Amino acid sequence: MFKRRKTQASLVRTQLGAEMQIKPEVKNELSKRLNRIEGQIRGIEKMLSEDRECRDVVTQIAAATKALETVGFRMLAAGLTDCLAHPKKSAAAGYSVTEVEKLFLKLS
Repeated sequence: MFKRRKTQASLVRTQLGAEMQIKPEVKNELSKRLNRIEGQIRGIEKMLSEDRECRDVVTQIAAATKALETVGFRMLAAGLTDCLAHPKKSAAAGYSVTEVEKLFLKLS
């Protein structure tokens, strides 16, 4: 029988040294989204250099902005999930439910 490998969560550090647990599959998802956003930004730069219609450029900027917000919310949702599952450990690491809520509000 095959042994199942245990997946370990990645740690994301804050400026204060606190750590938020993020599962590897979520981290990979976020990385893929950020790569797509990077491509969108390059496309916007190209549109500007080609003097494309302002309306089209603004539409692409809005799409990239929304995509980046989604990455932030997804990351915080993963952190909140961990925070709720392990409240004492999360609070000790600087991520109480209240702190994660404040981070959500920064994105809104």
